[in-house]
Amino acid sequence: MQSLILNEMFLESVKKQGWIEVVCGSMFSGKTEELIRRMKRATFANQKVEIFKPSIDTRYSESDIVSHDRHSIRSTPVKDSSEIMELSEGKDVIGIDEAQFFDMGIIDVCRYLAANGKRVIVAGLDMDYLGNPFGPMPLLMAVAEYVTKVHAICVKCGDPANHSYRLSQSEELVLLGEKETYQPLCRHCFNEAMKNADIPSLFKEEGENEKQ
Repeated sequence: MQSLILNEMFLESVKKQGWIEVVCGSMFSGKTEELIRRMKRATFANQKVEIFKPSIDTRYSESDIVSHDRHSIRSTPVKDSSEIMELSEGKDVIGIDEAQFFDMGIIDVCRYLAANGKRVIVAGLDMDYLGNPFGPMPLLMAVAEYVTKVHAICVKCGDPANHSYRLSQSEELVLLGEKETYQPLCRHCFNEAMKNADIPSLFKEEGENEKQ
């Protein structure tokens, strides 16, 4: 905890230098909560902030960003990453929630904003419901100066959870939902759930691939 506080003190002490921070993890891991916390700290420091979210995310509010714990902050819904570039003029800190839903152009947008002296804070799912890297998140993590990976608690065994297991039968990549649609699971419980659901994946018994 002390190292995290010292790291944030360092981040907030840097002047006229832009950078990218990524907060990633599974569903119910506190990604949005952490994004809201960092943005509110910047607001308290009298910095000019703007926070964006994809317009398709209307689960709790059409305009605000709302965490699973119901903490919220005003945001600007946008349809694509190019709008973020246009609406960030004159701001010091830019927040972006649910970045996995944006087009791949979000990577260049974040790099451009950081290169122009802005602090860019991005939150999103690092893996989709199949356990694969999700959208632009892997590349955002690669180009970021700071990456924070947060974890939920596995609902099966209580270990740290890094997977978002989908309870519904939908095969759509983008499927908005809450506890009725997703469960946070650890690696072991996720692998077992995928095998039991007979979902084609990498989760085969050792040696099974060699027999085929």
